[in-house]
Amino acid sequence: MKHFPLNHRRQAGASLIEVLVAVLILSFGMLSLGAMLSFSVQMPKLSGYRTTATNIAADHIERIRANPGEFAIGTYSSPLSYDGTFNAVSLADCTYPNCTSASIAAMDIAAARVAARTLLPAGGMIVTCDAAGCNSPNAYGNLWIVWQEPNTSAVLNPTASDNCPVQVTGTYTNPAPRCLYVRFNI
Repeated sequence: MKHFPLNHRRQAGASLIEVLVAVLILSFGMLSLGAMLSFSVQMPKLSGYRTTATNIAADHIERIRANPGEFAIGTYSSPLSYDGTFNAVSLADCTYPNCTSASIAAMDIAAARVAARTLLPAGGMIVTCDAAGCNSPNAYGNLWIVWQEPNTSAVLNPTASDNCPVQVTGTYTNPAPRCLYVRFNI
């Protein structure tokens, strides 16, 4: 049996400081993994809001195209219905045979507002015509669907990426809403 002198003894295990440093490095990695996981869980919900806004906009534009006479006289131009609240909005209705093209336009606007408010958090909308007017040849309309998303990381700041109308950006800043902008023609 060999005996080693005391100053040449081999180390048999890790020291407490080495273990603590390894745990510290592992905890930084787990912390960044947790932040990435929370971001990845949030993204599908935010993407769903944008998809819902796109569907509401497409439906409303198709309703406008089905009633072009009322668009030409500006009936579909509607003020901003976004107010940053979750209050319900009322639905206009017309009953046969008393429906006119104007009452159908009012019902279409109300249906889009109700859809925005019920399917998106604090949802609303605004429809305008170009400066040339709604009845000019090749008239274009502008439709914004506006909603309020929960607080997100700074990477997803809506003021950096969204094209919101001045009625929204000048009034609603905390929290800043999200906007979907669609330019359309009849």
